[in-house]
Amino acid sequence: MLRLTVNGAAVALDLPERTPLLDALRNTLALTGSRFGCGAGSCGACMVLVDGAAQPSCTVPLWAVAGKEVVTIEGLGTPDRPHPVQQALLDGQAGQCGYCLAGIVISASGLLQRTPRPSEAAVRDALDRNLCRCGAHNRIVRAVLRASR
Repeated sequence: MLRLTVNGAAVALDLPERTPLLDALRNTLALTGSRFGCGAGSCGACMVLVDGAAQPSCTVPLWAVAGKEVVTIEGLGTPDRPHPVQQALLDGQAGQCGYCLAGIVISASGLLQRTPRPSEAAVRDALDRNLCRCGAHNRIVRAVLRASR
């Protein structure tokens, strides 16, 4: 039995230790905001915060998060009280199709936890692992900078 905290709640999972975290989140815990993209940790669609650091949940095995705090997109904000990054993306109309946005919000919120006032270069670096096929990166970067204010 693996124990961890997901979005502030204690969770015990009776799954093989090598199960990818993404599979446990989506299939066992019904937290479907993290998306499957590449399966290799390269696209950023499945990002979650693990003890405050953005990690691709498709390549993180459950054993690696035992005893840790995991935050998914569902744990960041609510429709009534969006996370500042979510609100800035909405205000700046920075999203298009939305497939990548959960991972981008996670990566950006992890950055803002570590560096509350990042430079544009730091934002671009933090979002480097997040692919957006819609080409909205410049608007997304501006939104993250706005959220940092």
